[in-house]
Amino acid sequence: MNYVALKMLLGDRAKYLSLIFTVAFASFLLANQVSIFCGILLRTASPIVDVPDADLWVMDRETQYFDESKALKDSDLYRIRGVPGVAWAVNLYKGFARATALDGKFRQVILLGVDDATLVGAPRNMLLGKFEDLKAPDAVIIDRAGYRYFFPGEPLSLGKTFEFNDHRARLVGIAEASAPFATFPVFFTRYSQALSYVGRERNLLAYVLVKSHPGTSLQDLGARIETATRLRAVSGDGFKWQTIGFYLANTGIPVNFGITIALAFLVGAVVAGQTFYLFTLENLKHYGALKAIGVGNARIIGMILLQALTIGVFGYAIGMGIAAGFFELTLQHLPTRGIVLMWQAVVASGGTVLIIIAAASLLSVRRVLVLEPAVVFRG
Repeated sequence: MNYVALKMLLGDRAKYLSLIFTVAFASFLLANQVSIFCGILLRTASPIVDVPDADLWVMDRETQYFDESKALKDSDLYRIRGVPGVAWAVNLYKGFARATALDGKFRQVILLGVDDATLVGAPRNMLLGKFEDLKAPDAVIIDRAGYRYFFPGEPLSLGKTFEFNDHRARLVGIAEASAPFATFPVFFTRYSQALSYVGRERNLLAYVLVKSHPGTSLQDLGARIETATRLRAVSGDGFKWQTIGFYLANTGIPVNFGITIALAFLVGAVVAGQTFYLFTLENLKHYGALKAIGVGNARIIGMILLQALTIGVFGYAIGMGIAAGFFELTLQHLPTRGIVLMWQAVVASGGTVLIIIAAASLLSVRRVLVLEPAVVFRG
C-alpha cells in the first residue's frame, strides 16, 4: 500500500512539485527570518558578550540597555572596590566619537575605553597586533569592519593615523569584534586616552566591571554593591538579556519580523492544505476502489499520512538547504557578519512544517473517511 500511495503522489507531478515548493518556501522563510531576528537582537548586546572577564556590571539604577548609560562618579569605582567579595573592579568608558583618517574620510564610531592598568575589556581575538599594545601612547585598536570602511580594498596593516577631537591616534591592532547593533566602526583605547578623544564632561565613567573572589555568590555580591553604592549590579548575562529586552519592548523589530513569520506560516498552511486537499479529491475514486476491495480506514489514513510526510520531508530539506546557502553567502559580507542559521530556528521550522503537514492532511483524511466505496462504480 505504501508503494501505491507514493505512485499516486508522484502521478500528478504538477501538484506534487507545487506542494514541495510551498513547504520549502515556508520552511526557508521561517528559518531565515527567525535566525536574522535573533542575530539582530544578539547584536544589541555584543559589547557585553565581548567582555568575558567581568562577573558583574555596575551601572546607574536607571540604565535600561548598554548603549544608553548615565555617567558614574569616579568615587563610585573606589567604593565598589571596598565591598567585601570584590577581587577587582575597573572602569569602562563607552561612547561615540568622530574619527578622521589622514585622507579626510570621517565617521562616527563607537569608542570603548578600557582600564589603563589591566586592559580588561580590550579585544582578545586579534587579527594583527596585540591588545597589550594599547599601553603605548596614542594607541587604538579598530575592528575589522571599521578598517574595511576607512581603507576599502587595502590589506590589513598597522601604523595608520586617525584624529579624534584634534588628538592623534595611532593604529596598533586590528581585532575581530562582534558586530554591534549600529554598524559603526568600533575603536578600543585606554580609559584615560578615551577621555581626551571626546568632549570633556564632569563625569564620563559609563560602567564598572567587577570580578568576584572565588566562591563568592554573585547574587550576594551584587546586593552588597547595591547597598554600598546605591547603584545597580547585574551579571554580564543578565545585562545582555536586559538590553535585548529593551529592544524587544521599545522598537518595531519584533512586530516587523513577527508579521513576516506569521505570513510564512499562513501561506504555507493555506496553500499546502488547499493543494493537498484538491489532490485527495482527484484521487477519491482510487481510495474508493481500495475500500471496495477491503482496505480498511486505518490503512488508507496511513497512506495519506505517508504522502503528507513525504512532501514535508522533501520540502523541509530543500528549504533548509536554501537557508544554509543563503547564510553561507551573507556570512562573508561585513554588514551581515555574525548572523547565522541558528539550530533553534531549524528545529522550530521543522516543528512548524509538521503542523502545516498535519493541517494539510486533516481535511483530506476526513474526506476519505466519509467516502462510500460505491463511488468507484458511479459513472
